[in-house]
Amino acid sequence: MERNSMTGGVLMKKWNLDKVSAGWRHVLCCLVWMLMAAQAVQAQDAVPLCPMPDKVTAGSDTLPVCSMRTDTIAVLRLTYPAAFRQLADNVLTDSLGILKPFWEQLRLRHIGVVTDTLRIVHVGDSHIRGHIFPRRVGEAMQRDFGTISYTDVGINGAFCITFTRPDRVDKIADLHPDLLILSFGTNESHNRRYNSMTHYKQMDDLVRMLRERLPEVPMLMTTPPGSYESFRQSRRRRTYKINPRTDRTVQTIRRYADDNGLAVWDLYNIAGGVRRACLNWQEAGLMRPDHVHYLPEGYRLQGEMLYQALLKAYNDYCLGIR
Repeated sequence: MERNSMTGGVLMKKWNLDKVSAGWRHVLCCLVWMLMAAQAVQAQDAVPLCPMPDKVTAGSDTLPVCSMRTDTIAVLRLTYPAAFRQLADNVLTDSLGILKPFWEQLRLRHIGVVTDTLRIVHVGDSHIRGHIFPRRVGEAMQRDFGTISYTDVGINGAFCITFTRPDRVDKIADLHPDLLILSFGTNESHNRRYNSMTHYKQMDDLVRMLRERLPEVPMLMTTPPGSYESFRQSRRRRTYKINPRTDRTVQTIRRYADDNGLAVWDLYNIAGGVRRACLNWQEAGLMRPDHVHYLPEGYRLQGEMLYQALLKAYNDYCLGIR
């Protein structure tokens, strides 16, 4: 009985060893198979995690590459003065998409497909004639897109009707713009007999003349930043109050742009509108003593705001074409 028990124990140990050996043989077989498969895969070019820099893929300029796009540009966050309140989203409105051809030209230059110069002409009143505001936009455009020409054509005290002269329209057309920006409204709003119908017709006269000479050029209108009007209380003292006609002027510009398929950047309402636009600039110490024009820091901020709005619209276009 004792012998039989010993024999059974020996047999059990042998069976366990055989079972372990079989398990190891199975593991070894798997490893050999995996090594053979790996050699077969390595017989081809390894698949890169990102597209190789020296390889060209059709349409790759607008496809995600390692979670990045090659045609969009990061929009830096603007820092507004602490006094600014009740701001709206800094975006431009282009309901008909008339700026799409311009965005495409801009995109082709950014990705290096096209290298010739893209021309932007910014026409307006003294805010443009002072150069600081438009030049800030132009510098940012050139920094990020390279071959950009940004020309400002401003006249002190100008209404939009000021440019409805053949010689002035010819001067604008001779610059061969790919985008035309029109910035008026401040002087119109300082007419105490302001009439929105008259203003609407004056804008129409200017745009019609420009379209006759530049039929394929998209136009972007901007609204004025806001201003005060002054009253003389005595021989030596003036008092200022917010110009109540600016809001009506802005509404007319927006209505005209919407009726006639123009894009619009509404600086007035973005910066606080009827309640805060003037107060924001004034309380931040960015207006000149005349309460109509702005200090260089104010114009530079307006330039940064316009460029940010342009860049957002450009990125939206790029994201929408694929």
